[in-house]
Amino acid sequence: MSGDGKPTVLVIDDETGILESLRILLKNEGFTPVLASGGKQAVEQIAELRPDIILSDVRMPSVSGVQVLSAARAQDPDVPVILMTAQATLQSAMQAVNEGAFYYIQKPFRNDEMLAILHRAAEHRRLRVENKSLRQEITRRERTAGTRPVGSSKAWVGVVQLAETVAPTESTVLIQGESGTGKEVIARYIHQLSLRTDGPFLSINCGALPESLLESELFGHVKGSFTGAVKDKSGLFTAAAGGTFFLDEIGETTPATQVKLLRVLQHREVIPVGATEAIPIDTRLVAATNRDLEEAIKQGGFRSDLFYRLNVIALHLPPLRERRDDIPLLIDWFLHRAAETRNEPVKQVSPAALELLQSFAWPGNVRELENALERAVILTSGPVIDVAVLPERITQRRAEPLITEQARTNPTLEAIERAYILWVLQSEGGNKTRAADVLGIDPSTLYRKLSRFGVEA
Repeated sequence: MSGDGKPTVLVIDDETGILESLRILLKNEGFTPVLASGGKQAVEQIAELRPDIILSDVRMPSVSGVQVLSAARAQDPDVPVILMTAQATLQSAMQAVNEGAFYYIQKPFRNDEMLAILHRAAEHRRLRVENKSLRQEITRRERTAGTRPVGSSKAWVGVVQLAETVAPTESTVLIQGESGTGKEVIARYIHQLSLRTDGPFLSINCGALPESLLESELFGHVKGSFTGAVKDKSGLFTAAAGGTFFLDEIGETTPATQVKLLRVLQHREVIPVGATEAIPIDTRLVAATNRDLEEAIKQGGFRSDLFYRLNVIALHLPPLRERRDDIPLLIDWFLHRAAETRNEPVKQVSPAALELLQSFAWPGNVRELENALERAVILTSGPVIDVAVLPERITQRRAEPLITEQARTNPTLEAIERAYILWVLQSEGGNKTRAADVLGIDPSTLYRKLSRFGVEA
């Protein structure tokens, strides 16, 4: 921004008449125009001027508009670059977009059309600057407050603050939310801020194992209690002594296992499979589920007494579609982590790709966003991630909503679940392991759901 707070626009064209007309137009509309009579002069100005917007002709001697675009994005990946040309072709437009142009406009243009594009570019620039400032502030806070989960939306901050409040207590915590919303992230954060932070953090996915094996893993077993039990084994409740035990997908447990979990919460002790003596435990329990447990109670699938024991402190994690303001922060966090892991520079996201990522509904929530970005990083050889490397389900989303105001046409919850699971499975080319990862469930849970839907696994 210029000293008076007006967006600075670097205007580049080798035609003096166009430069002067754009200077007058921009100045009257509240911009601060800076003129360059060619691409070579403009490239020399960019680093020192740091304009908010660049408006450049494409066909110029020595240095073209596309070369200006590349130089500008090398200096500042966030600066929106608008390209103008009197000889627009589909090929040149595609090249400009692939290079990261904000917009591609054909000469001659209408003044109102140009001003509309410039105002959109100015708003885009403002949001990028604010997001970067916010990311820097969050990074600073994370350095002082440990590994605080990323997010600044009101809904997410409320969850994190409640987690920080209950962390130092010994209360049992029930974390509820859709698959992929970050339930284990919050559970680990609670452990890190608790008085048990020096103890172990152990976790198990209750939906990933059959009942007999799950109970052995939870409570332990004695030698000879079942086929294959060749020696005594301690369960995870015992192994987590002095720390935190995280039970994910607790809504998938059977009634028999729920009875035994209730005993653990009531008496703070476990009885290994095949044993008669109880073993006292010293473990803080954090449970999580993507199911509506109160509805499961009504249907007889979950014990009400266990629910009330678990639901001492309830944390409800919002889906990503209800915290869209956090998407740029999450993107930045994932890209920095990917760069660190791959030992390469941090990639940026083009404006068009960012718009798609922010407008997508993310039924798989944060986990789906993470997977999409990991894929994009792998497929992008240059510094900027663009639309072409995003999954098709994001770039080709349907405009027609699944839910309508007419109740008679609304599908059942099971129909929605079935449709989404099959859609993700198809999007992942039939690979059930990757599909389960996007869905946020164990592959064995996916197989059970497919079987229940009557779909051949």
